[in-house]
Amino acid sequence: MGSRTERVHGTLTSWDDDRGFGFITAAQGSDKTFVHIKSFPTRPTRPQLGEALSFEVERSADGKRRATRVQVAGQRMPSPARRGTSPKRSSASPQRSGPASYLPILLFVLGYLVVNALWPIPLWVAGLYLGASIVCFLVYAADKSAATNRRWRVSEQTLLLLGVIGGWPGAIVAQQTLRHKTQKVSFRSVFWVTVFLNLIAFALFATPAIALLLETARAPQ
Repeated sequence: MGSRTERVHGTLTSWDDDRGFGFITAAQGSDKTFVHIKSFPTRPTRPQLGEALSFEVERSADGKRRATRVQVAGQRMPSPARRGTSPKRSSASPQRSGPASYLPILLFVLGYLVVNALWPIPLWVAGLYLGASIVCFLVYAADKSAATNRRWRVSEQTLLLLGVIGGWPGAIVAQQTLRHKTQKVSFRSVFWVTVFLNLIAFALFATPAIALLLETARAPQ
């Protein structure tokens, strides 16, 4: 690493919260400086697009600029579209932890109880969902830590697989409490598809649906 050469002001115009880094565009000019989450001061909120920042610049051995000792210079400002703010990130950023985020889990629990009252479900099924959810939460936490510290990441396929086998309630809790995988639109779209597939499988095997389908198929035409 080289020595710090300047302190500048700019705006956070690019940010990948899952990976913990982004770019600050200088207030004067259009230079973009790489910034990592470790360079921000400890605070309850994560970096937000459009934040006005003050930072020092250091240069690595290959001459690349990197922000360090970042400070919030003022209130959050709108992120200018002309500076290349990603529409996907902006549209996904309002997702926050709140009661509505856990509504799918509540509805599933209520549905599970209703189905169990009509057609008793083996106890191991509840154990599967609970165990898979705990494992899923821990894997999300490990991936979040890896993203923040630039370590080897857990593949998205693994996260999705854990969700589809029954760990999706734990995944939702992890996404909201850890604020992980909440801004990548493509991942969230596939995630909800896996949740839907899991619920379809549950409905087929926990209710007489399969028996009815087989009976219909065997019925003489």
